[in-house]
Amino acid sequence: MQQVKPSASVVVSQTARLLKAQGKDIIDLGIGEPDFNTPAHIIEAAHRAALAGQTRYTPMAGTAALKQAISDKFQRENNLSYLPDQVFVSNGAKQIIFSAMLATLNPGDEVLLCAPYFGCYRDTVLSVGGVPVTLPCHEEDNFRLTPATLKSAITEKTRWLLLNLPSNPAGAVYNKQQLRDLGEVLQKHQNVLVLSDEIYEHILFDDQKFLSTASALPMLANRILTVNGVSKAYAMTGWRIGYCAGPQALIDVMIKVQAQVSSAPCSVAQAAAVAALSGPQDSVNEFRIAFERRRDFVVDEVAQIDGLTLKKPGGAFYAYIGCSDLLGKKTPAGSIINTDTDLSAYLLEQAGVATVPGSAYDMSPYIRLSTANSDAILENGLERIARATEALVSA
Repeated sequence: MQQVKPSASVVVSQTARLLKAQGKDIIDLGIGEPDFNTPAHIIEAAHRAALAGQTRYTPMAGTAALKQAISDKFQRENNLSYLPDQVFVSNGAKQIIFSAMLATLNPGDEVLLCAPYFGCYRDTVLSVGGVPVTLPCHEEDNFRLTPATLKSAITEKTRWLLLNLPSNPAGAVYNKQQLRDLGEVLQKHQNVLVLSDEIYEHILFDDQKFLSTASALPMLANRILTVNGVSKAYAMTGWRIGYCAGPQALIDVMIKVQAQVSSAPCSVAQAAAVAALSGPQDSVNEFRIAFERRRDFVVDEVAQIDGLTLKKPGGAFYAYIGCSDLLGKKTPAGSIINTDTDLSAYLLEQAGVATVPGSAYDMSPYIRLSTANSDAILENGLERIARATEALVSA
């Protein structure tokens, strides 16, 4: 566990909260959390469930009602046929990933991670004795994994490929052919499982249609674990409900893991998730429209800041901003900006804006900021960043 690092975005936000508590004017653009309230019909469903006495332990893999709602969702939205017994509900998508890794990895087994990637992936692999292997996904490829990179990375020890689409932090999106090209490589390696983290499925821009990895690669269906949840699309981060579906044998072992780690998720939160997946979906599109508008605003504003670049994200609610042109610059206090970590620290100190350095996602030099904030906060934050970067001078 000494190899495992605290979540970078959580650390940044905790620091921001501490500075705010000290009376400092801080804008937190670090944490990836929608600023919307959970829709009223979902809250009402939880209220009714609690009043009806649904406050006891549930079956370990989730209630029958929620598993059926998830099965229906996969069929309706992703053209995927999963029986309820192939569905697993947990305390957020992160615990699902942990359960999957603990259930399958022997010490020394390798897990392929598409950098830049959500830092939790690396630390989860390390915490269960696996070996994270970084696959660079470059900006010129729109931060997507290429078949050539995948092919060159697979070894006899490779156990998993972790995909995230749309991705955190870069907003990478794959079309059908791009997924099929990856599938052709994977077909030659029968021992490699695929975890497809699709938590940002509904936050997709520019009229793109989402395609689940399992739907694009039916020939690999017995090797794909599809992970999702209600946190991002329904503004339900605090309810802590993630879900997945996949091969029955894998699901069965993951249930064993959860039985020893935490038992089943909160019963009332599960009732709320049923309402989210089965009820009106108007709010999902309303949130998406707002996120796209904010994405466009941030892209336009960053384009006007000398020294920063931003590849337009195709989905999710982050901006992964290139900052290579600022490295080597000197701050007003005389310090040199040598890394993206230095830049993030400078922006927090000088501008009062919390961002996450790209090193946390295993690809530098970048900084990540969350666009899941109000228009006013984003405008203020970017104005401060612009002023702070203008204050940098050549060393």
